[in-house]
Amino acid sequence: MSTVLRVELRDRLAVLTLDRPERLNAVGSETVRRLTEALEGIRDDDDVRALVVTGAGRAFSAGADLGEIESFTAPGQFRDFVGRLTEAYALLEDFPKPSVAAVHGFAFGGGLELVLACDLRVVERGARLGLPEMKLGVLPGAGGTQRLPRLLPPAIAKQMILSGEPIEAERAWQLGLVNELAEPGGALAAAEKLAGGLTAGAPLALAAGKRLIDYGVGMDLGSAIAYERETVTVLFSTEDRAEGLNAFRERRPGEFRGV
Repeated sequence: MSTVLRVELRDRLAVLTLDRPERLNAVGSETVRRLTEALEGIRDDDDVRALVVTGAGRAFSAGADLGEIESFTAPGQFRDFVGRLTEAYALLEDFPKPSVAAVHGFAFGGGLELVLACDLRVVERGARLGLPEMKLGVLPGAGGTQRLPRLLPPAIAKQMILSGEPIEAERAWQLGLVNELAEPGGALAAAEKLAGGLTAGAPLALAAGKRLIDYGVGMDLGSAIAYERETVTVLFSTEDRAEGLNAFRERRPGEFRGV
């Protein structure tokens, strides 16, 4: 029986795998619930320093579970579903530990919106990324219309959203949406390698760096630089900062504890 979402802990990484391969990892209410529980459960786990999000079977995700959506009999049911989905993706985006999506096959609709909520993206060559909701007479409702234009040139994002047509991994990489291209079958290993490198960083500095970038882009430059100054001042007083300096002097890797 499918677990809907598998969580594996290894080498300071939490690997979250969408596990409905028979439904192309369609994201339904149970997946949303399990994703929320998983993120809340590992948020304060000091043994986890980074996340990898991937999918089982032949694709990352076909998107939201249309079978479940078709069962809704009132707009309020759909609004509640989208609200829970949006909250889960926001929890991932705001997670204090860096996340890396490992994409193969395709990531469409709510699946791509999950990918967009991650910090970094590794995608296999030939994979397709798209928001096809326009072809169903609707629009992306879990952050797609807002996150995609923040990660791509607005004209490209508009084309993808208004046409519903996907782009291939190579094009997404050229446009800067994808951090690394992997060979077919290699996305998960490449994502784990990328995320594993991040786990060597100081946890407090990693979390602060995410906040500075995510929140700073919405501020005017002067306010953002002031926010940066206050943040690095706080980091200066941490034990990890002292450990980092000592490690540099002693020419050894730092042993950061998040304090």
